[in-house]
Amino acid sequence: MKEIRLRLMLHLYNWSSRIYTLVFKGHKKAWEISKKDFLSYPVGSIGHGLGLFYQSKGFDVMPKLENHDVFHILTETGTQIQDEIAMQYLLLGNGKISLYLIGIIIIGGILFPEYVHDYKRAFQKGKSLQKFHHIDFKEILHYQLTELQIMLYSKNTEINLNN
Repeated sequence: MKEIRLRLMLHLYNWSSRIYTLVFKGHKKAWEISKKDFLSYPVGSIGHGLGLFYQSKGFDVMPKLENHDVFHILTETGTQIQDEIAMQYLLLGNGKISLYLIGIIIIGGILFPEYVHDYKRAFQKGKSLQKFHHIDFKEILHYQLTELQIMLYSKNTEINLNN
């Protein structure tokens, strides 16, 4: 039964991410950076971390969804289907609201109720982090990943990306 739920959710996720990109990200420009180009960023940077993420997972860059992949490396969230659902809970906790996010949360919560505790933890984690869901990460790919993570987790440090 779990295999059927997994296949259904993967199908819905793949289909919906293409629709989401066309409908809701149509105005947004793809970064047009290859996996190889990401790896040429300085070691330890967000860009290099993203290149390593793509390389280790065997993923291709999904145009217009690059920010989502940065969310994975910033928050150290996995890429299994339950992790993708948890990521949406984390983003909701961080203040992001979208039709897509709500849809994934509802459908994912119904199909995978056994992960409800993981989803609650992800939501709380999102609430505890400084707001990051709105950041255009393309502009700061050279920033050190760990420094940004420290800022995200610190309530005493304001995220200032202008330097």
